[in-house]
Amino acid sequence: MTARATIEATLANIADKDRVLNAFTDVTAERALAQADAVDAGQVTGPLAGMPFAVKNLFDVKGLPTRAGSAINRDRPPAKRDAVLIERLEKAGAILVGALNMGEYAYDFTGENRHDGPSRNPHDTARMTGGSSGGSGGAVGGGLVPLALGSDTNGSIRVPSSLCGLFGLKPTFGRLPRTGSFPFVSSLDHLGPLARSVRDLALAYDAMQGHDPEDPFCATRPAEPTTPLLNQGIEGLRIARAGGYFRTMQMPEATAAVGHICAALGVTTDVEIPEAARARAAAYLITTAEGAALHLGRLRERPADFDPDVRDRLIAGTMVPAGMVIQAQKFRRWFQEAMVRLFETVDAIIAPATPCSAPLIGQKTFVLDGVELPVRPNMGIFTQPISFIGLPVVAVPVAGPMPIGVQIIAPAWREDIALRIARHLEATGAAMAQTPKDFP
Repeated sequence: MTARATIEATLANIADKDRVLNAFTDVTAERALAQADAVDAGQVTGPLAGMPFAVKNLFDVKGLPTRAGSAINRDRPPAKRDAVLIERLEKAGAILVGALNMGEYAYDFTGENRHDGPSRNPHDTARMTGGSSGGSGGAVGGGLVPLALGSDTNGSIRVPSSLCGLFGLKPTFGRLPRTGSFPFVSSLDHLGPLARSVRDLALAYDAMQGHDPEDPFCATRPAEPTTPLLNQGIEGLRIARAGGYFRTMQMPEATAAVGHICAALGVTTDVEIPEAARARAAAYLITTAEGAALHLGRLRERPADFDPDVRDRLIAGTMVPAGMVIQAQKFRRWFQEAMVRLFETVDAIIAPATPCSAPLIGQKTFVLDGVELPVRPNMGIFTQPISFIGLPVVAVPVAGPMPIGVQIIAPAWREDIALRIARHLEATGAAMAQTPKDFP
């Protein structure tokens, strides 16, 4: 099939199905068809040649205002240049077809957006996609595109991957440049891909690697391709299951998913991630304080244009004492050093990605370990402690009545280990992207 035929079919599929899923906020049809023609003419080649992809609408797309899920940002002038990761994917032959719905200013775990409406889970459209990369999860999970980019500050790639039955990669902090993306928490923000296969995930990740001097947080570490290593298997890898904190506060489907993946890998060892609950609390302090500082001008000038749930949490962030943030940062260094020591004894750690499968859209609370808790902040209870210190994680999907994901956590800069394990699980059928059965 030609690239043009692929893109024409993709655009038709988006027009048909996105009326229900509400994954896209913008479709770049003319641009996509021109890029497809360039691929067919041999002007653009690469490992992703002809592959459609879409991006969370906090990525700059030339000619579009960068919304970041907000009403306020729609008043910004159109971007003059694409985000660096879009440029790199297109250089590898991928074809951008649009921008995707997201939680306002990425402060969200549900995929619900007051301004654009909620993204809908393709496995049950009454349920959440998870957020804040909700449109990314819905678009890939619903088969609209095979690849999407999202962002992950506290879990916003891994949560939608879990709820929509996908593979998702949060790379090491600083591995991929964030140039041309709207920030949330600069010391925690990561960018990365969601895909229906591990190979697509790795190909996209490899195409996006490399230092960018325009991003001061981007590491100068050279690219380290993972695709050639995917099929090395798991022999010799020391894999353990996260105990303690990661065995609590979850529904039976999350416990069963971790047990299923551990059984498939032959994991019999538990490890304790020290002070994980405190790490989550510290991540919250840093998130709310940095996020509030970023949005202080908008909060003063246009408070009515925020989603009230987002606005009120940001306002609360303006009142966090500086001393508490300093203590959180000090603890962050301690926790990072403790995890370095832990990874001297293991190569990867298995943990739940979310405490449950997808809640209903509009659902405000759920019960975990007998305690009624708000849904919005607590979908990230297992992802936040890992984001806090920037470790690489691959989320792998486990099939069920509703899909749910499991995290494969690796040491810093060892995305290859997490991807190898994910590929082994995919090859053996233990982890597979789930195809929606009843979606029209």
